Formats: sequence, C-alpha cells, structure tokens
Amino acid sequence: MSTLEVSRWRSFLFSESSTAFWAGGAAGAVSRTVVSPFERVKILLQVQSSTQAYNQGIFGAVKQIHTEEGIPGLLRGNGLNCIRIFPYSAVQFVVYEFCKRQWFKLREFPQDGPLQLYGWQRLTSGAACGFCSVLATYPLDLVRTRLSIQTANLKNLQSAATAKTTIVRPPGVWRLLVTTYTQEGGIAGLYRGFWPTSIGVVPYVSLNFTVYEQLRELIPTGVDPTWATIYKLSIGAVSGGVAQTITYPFDLLRRRFQVLAMNQNALGYRYTGILDALRTIGRTEGFKGYYKGLTANLFKVVPSTAVSWVVYEAIRELMTDA
Repeated sequence: MSTLEVSRWRSFLFSESSTAFWAGGAAGAVSRTVVSPFERVKILLQVQSSTQAYNQGIFGAVKQIHTEEGIPGLLRGNGLNCIRIFPYSAVQFVVYEFCKRQWFKLREFPQDGPLQLYGWQRLTSGAACGFCSVLATYPLDLVRTRLSIQTANLKNLQSAATAKTTIVRPPGVWRLLVTTYTQEGGIAGLYRGFWPTSIGVVPYVSLNFTVYEQLRELIPTGVDPTWATIYKLSIGAVSGGVAQTITYPFDLLRRRFQVLAMNQNALGYRYTGILDALRTIGRTEGFKGYYKGLTANLFKVVPSTAVSWVVYEAIRELMTDA
C-alpha cells in the first residue's frame, strides 16, 4: 500500500465523523453492558401486571432472576442489545456532530464560528440524532424487548395447558425477527411501536445532550484529568437522570406497544393508539402506572449515561491524538 493510500485511509478512519461513530458505538456498548441486569428488570416491571411475580423491589427482582435463570438470565438480551446499541449510539453522536458543524456552523476557533451552541440548537440537534438512531435500529430494539421477557416466570405468558415449572429454551434473535416479520405484517410488524418509541426517545436524547453540554461548560479549565473524569461522570449521571425522569411515561408506552401482539397478546394490553394507551393506564393503574419501573430504570440510566459520556470522550480524545 502506497504512502498516499495509507494517508487516505488514516484520514478516513480518524475523520470527525468516523471518530464520533467508533467512539459513540463503543461508549454505548460498554455502558449498557455495565447495567444489563437493571435493564432487564426494568423491562419486566414495565410489562407485568400488578399481580405478577416481580414485586419485591429492584434487587429482589435481580435476585429472583438469578435464582431462576442464573447469570445468563441477568444478561439475557444484552448481546443483542450491544449489537443494537453500537449503531444506535454511534448514529446519535455522528448526527449530533453533523448538526453542530453543518447546520449551526460550530467551529473550534472564534473567527470561524460560534464556540458553543444555544440551548435551542442543542435541543434541535439532539432531537435529530435521537430520531435517526431509532429509525436505524428499531427492529433490533423490538426483538430485544421480546427476548428479555419471553423466559420470565410470568404466569400469563403461559396457558394452563403449557404451564411448566422449568423454563423452556426460547427462540433466538433471528427466529424472532423472522417470526415477527412473517406473522405480524412484514416491515410494519418490525416497526410496531415505532412512534411511541420516537415520542419518548427523541426528547430524551435531546434533553440528555443539551443538559450534558450545558453542564460541561461549568468544568474548570485546566483541571486535573482525574477530577475532569469525575466531573464528566457526575454531569453525565445528572443529564441522564433528568432526561429519563421527564420522558419516562413514553418509554413505558414504547415497551407496552412492542409486546402487544406477542403470544396472542397474553399480557392483556389493548390500546388503539398513544392517547388511548395514556388514558387506559391512568384509568386502570393510576398515576403510578405511568412510572412503573422508573426506579429500576434510573438504576440503569444514571450510571449508563455517565459511563457512556466518559467512554465517548476518552476514545474520541485518543483517536484525535492518534
């Protein structure tokens, strides 16, 4: 390979977009693996009814899953989640950087453009990257949700004729994708729940990016690298917690719509649309119903977001300096 070709490949691999892609993807995969048990517990709490088994709190649910399914149960769905989250997170950071540089002309030097975006520009960029990431990876998100709950010891997932004391080996990722596609309307089946998901994810990502970048401006310049990492962890945790708490009811809707057609709707949810779902949850489950599983979700989101931002910035700095 000639020197010119090497130079071209180096420029491509370490370009602004490529750096954001690889750093963002790695950040997402690492952060989600760290909190995988809480992710599964959150989904189970979101889709179960008040009479079902996981009612002993977050750590009680984690212990129960470990007892019933072992370590693999705690990580069930995480492999697919990492496959999904790598492009999901990568797309977010790539689109956000694109919006900053191309839409709003952010530059590194004052004479070339503004050094910081306004709040509305951050919100707009965050919304764009949130929507694009959902569009790119939604079928994997739907299958991952179903993979997470299908082996759970929930009574109404089994009929009286098929109820067993042992957990039946579930179908794999590819089989779930094919079954969903063939039995639930093709592409429409793979994107079931896309709009409730977008309504939740878009404002979440928008708020997460906006709050993080706003708070990041408060980090003192020239601070020790160790303290800089602690600052980033802290503001990443705050940004994730604030964004998730505000948008959580739509995350719950996202999961409910994803499992509506699963096992002939064995979970019993019947919604005709987003507004009907909101009314039904309020009427049948009360205000707390909108926030079912929130605590478990915060156990996942707060450390996950903190780790994601730190890993992203660390990898980006390494690739930029390379």
